[in-house]
Amino acid sequence: MFNKESYKKHEDWYNRQFPTGQSKAAYLQKHKLNSTADHIEKWLQHLFFCCIDPLLEAKDESWLTIGDAYGFDAGYILKMGSHVTASDLNTDFLSIAKKEGLIQHFSAQNAEQLSYPQNTFDYLLCKESYHHFPRPYAALYEMIRVAKKGIVLIEPQDPVSRMPLLLFLMNVLSGFKGLTAKVWKNRFSYEPVGNFVYKLSERELEKFAAGLNLPLVAFKGINPNFYFKGAETSLRSYRNKEFRSIYLRKKLTDFAVKLRLIPSQVLSAVVFKELPEDQLLKKLEKSGYRLIYIPKNPYA
Repeated sequence: MFNKESYKKHEDWYNRQFPTGQSKAAYLQKHKLNSTADHIEKWLQHLFFCCIDPLLEAKDESWLTIGDAYGFDAGYILKMGSHVTASDLNTDFLSIAKKEGLIQHFSAQNAEQLSYPQNTFDYLLCKESYHHFPRPYAALYEMIRVAKKGIVLIEPQDPVSRMPLLLFLMNVLSGFKGLTAKVWKNRFSYEPVGNFVYKLSERELEKFAAGLNLPLVAFKGINPNFYFKGAETSLRSYRNKEFRSIYLRKKLTDFAVKLRLIPSQVLSAVVFKELPEDQLLKKLEKSGYRLIYIPKNPYA
C-alpha cells in the first residue's frame, strides 16, 4: 500500500500517547466526567457536531465514523438516537470506549480500503481526519461507495481556493522567484508522521460530485478553532476571562467571514448520493448550509 510507513505511524500514535489500557480508560473516563459540565472544549466541539444535527433527526438511519480514534464522534451520534459504528486504523481505544459505554459497535478500517460493501451505511462522517490521510481522494471515493445517502466531511478549509483575492495575490507573487514561499509559509504543510496536510475545497468537492453524477453538495462554514490547553476544564461562563476572550475573538472572526473578508476556519461539507426530501433540504438551509445542485451530465 502507498505510504505504509505513514499509516503505521498514525496507527501507533495513540498507543505512544496512552501506552496501557489503564491510561486509555482513564482518559475516556475523564472525558465522560468533563462532558457533563459546561466547559469551553465541550462548547467548541459542539460547533463541529451541530453541523450534522439536521441529518440526525431521522433516528432510524445508520452511520459509520471514519478516523474516530476515541469514539467521540460515534458517541455523539449514538446520543442523538441513530445507529452508528465507530472505525479507525487502530481499535485499541475503541475497544475500551465500548467497555466504558461510549459506543456500541466499532471496526478496524483503513479509509482507503473500507471492508464494507457499497451502500452499507446511510451516512459516513469524517471529522478532523481527512487532512491526516496520505491519499484522501482514495478515501473519498471509498466513503461515497460505502454510503447509501451521503458523506459528511468536517475539516479545515483551504483559504486560498475560497478567496479570489488571495488566489490573485499568489498568482502575482508566483512571478517572483522565492517570494511566494516567503509570504505563504505553510503552503506545503506536513505532519511528523509523514503525510501532507490536505484541506477541504468547495470547488474540489463540486468537481468530485459532478464527476460521479451526484445530485447535491451542501457547504457550511464554522469557526471553532479556539482550543487551548486547559479548555477541557475551563468553564464556559462570562465570569471566566478565558471564555470572554475566546467568545470575543470568535465573534470578530464570524463577522469577518460574514463580510467575506476571510474564509471560515472549518468547512462542513455534505456530499449526497441521492437528492434528499424537501424537509431535510429546508433544515439544512435553516442551519446555515448553502445547497449546490449539480446539473446532470447530458452525455451520461
